[in-house]
Amino acid sequence: MEHHMQYPDLTLISHHLCPFVQRSVIVLLEKNIPHQRRYIDLAAKPDWFLRLSPTGKVPILLVDDKDVLFESAVICEYLNDITPGDLHASDPLTKARHRAWIEFGSGLLMDIAGLYSAADRSTFMQKMEVLAQKWQQLEPQVQGPCFNGAEFNMVDAAYAPIFRYFDVLDAYLPRDLFADLPGVRQWRLALSQRPSARSAVSPDYPDRLRQFLINRDRYLSSLLAADVCAD
Repeated sequence: MEHHMQYPDLTLISHHLCPFVQRSVIVLLEKNIPHQRRYIDLAAKPDWFLRLSPTGKVPILLVDDKDVLFESAVICEYLNDITPGDLHASDPLTKARHRAWIEFGSGLLMDIAGLYSAADRSTFMQKMEVLAQKWQQLEPQVQGPCFNGAEFNMVDAAYAPIFRYFDVLDAYLPRDLFADLPGVRQWRLALSQRPSARSAVSPDYPDRLRQFLINRDRYLSSLLAADVCAD
């Protein structure tokens, strides 16, 4: 008979586009943890949310309606700790290496924000070079099909939302950032097919992301807007 764990009552306060929210959702789904997701508008943060979130950021995890956890990495560790099985490698050195590459992924998210915030073409091209270089650094690290081989780890949960940006961005970038990176490409594909990663966003995610990027009114926005007009 399947043993059902008794989990606390969990609510993840979320935003439709936030990659850090997605990372937490992926862990919830991988670990099969019952939970609720409550979405808020980050452009008009409700007072109850500001009272709960010390940083004013999502995600936050409400535990039994009284305890608040913030920071996605911390939320993911907690979810891993309260469930059977482990999304970390058992070897301490491998686990530490993975954690370092998760941090690298957080840096990549900043670079992606830099790309869609770039005001002009030259800044945009610079930001693209930075991203291209970082994917090249990742290439020799990827064992395939997941980061560390066949097993899905915490590091994969962190990268699935990063790759997802490019499902929308690829069409507008002047060059393919993944052209000569077979390992990274295979990894990206494996993560895109993973049920937890697919279910971590709503079906209208690509449209929401496009609209968000157009509304930024930056160099990338003009590339997307031109495409919208061409339809």
